[in-house]
Amino acid sequence: MLTAYHNARIFTGEVFVQDHAVLVADKRVVAVLQVSAIPAGAEQIDLQGALLAPAFIDLQIYGGNGRLLMQQPDVATIKATYAYCLAGGASHFMITLPTTSFEIMEQGMQAISDYWTQGGQGCLGLHLEGPFMNPVKKGAHLEKYIKQPTAADIDWILEKGKSTVKYMTLAPERCDPALVARLQAAGIVISAGHSNATYAEAILSFQRGIPAATHLFNAMSALQGREPGMVGAIYDHPRVAVSVVADGVHVDFNSIRISKQILGDRLFLITDAVTENAAGDYIYVFREDRYVTGQGVLAGSCLTQLQGVKNCVEKVGLSLAESLRMASLYPARVAGLHSMGRIAPGYNAHFVVLDAALQLKEVIV
Repeated sequence: MLTAYHNARIFTGEVFVQDHAVLVADKRVVAVLQVSAIPAGAEQIDLQGALLAPAFIDLQIYGGNGRLLMQQPDVATIKATYAYCLAGGASHFMITLPTTSFEIMEQGMQAISDYWTQGGQGCLGLHLEGPFMNPVKKGAHLEKYIKQPTAADIDWILEKGKSTVKYMTLAPERCDPALVARLQAAGIVISAGHSNATYAEAILSFQRGIPAATHLFNAMSALQGREPGMVGAIYDHPRVAVSVVADGVHVDFNSIRISKQILGDRLFLITDAVTENAAGDYIYVFREDRYVTGQGVLAGSCLTQLQGVKNCVEKVGLSLAESLRMASLYPARVAGLHSMGRIAPGYNAHFVVLDAALQLKEVIV
């Protein structure tokens, strides 16, 4: 069955086109073509002049709608997170665990496996943010769980999480490069973060193949006149991509604009979103426009990917096209999702439909 989405301003991931339709079959894009070329017999869906763009992808989110994976590592939490993501324009997400016990990690892995077995949609896998980080840059993470990795730790992750762990944030200066290479050889995307690396340590880790870094400016060594740190190494390396939390709380909007001028298509959006939680290891309290720990340390955002896009347009001053790419095409590249992030033949038919004010009308999955 062919479906044609028309009467829309279509953003392909590269350009905006008018007077065109997107032809879809079996949840794949078949063509972007002139409206006059829509095949006879295709179901036609009139989008009434809305914006049609690739659906968003969130590579770092801890839960949603009152549930957190580290507190309730079960299928219901992943379902709640998916619903939260859809409400913010994201069709896919990497559910995330902060530094925690190996027991909770295993329960999180099992929850994802069960979710997939039950036909669950949207969840790309598990992002382990820790435990292999630098305690100097722990942020809101619990130091009691932070450790340097051993060969046995890597064996455990590769055995228990062989089908579910897809992304890991770690401090490269605390990790044997041979162990990092083993994780990468298993297909896990490694991202440098919660790191106090010197510029030399950070740039060497990137040269050895770490392709990404986690939440620019947050929990990483700063760019200074005599020591460029992790931030300087990210700026300086030509290929490393880095996420940013565009809420104006984690990072000032001016810092995002300056960084965008340096990084170009290497800067992408995450939400880093949590939800209120009053029990267990991680206590999160909502305060005005952010979540903090019981001690008042910044712990996470209340963003959606759509709000991040809007902030990039309205607060940072980026173009709509580039802001949309930062929530779709660029995270797709980082995660190796080669059929996502564009509206083009062969790509998945996952779309977001927005009105002129960038309010969500629909997510098509």
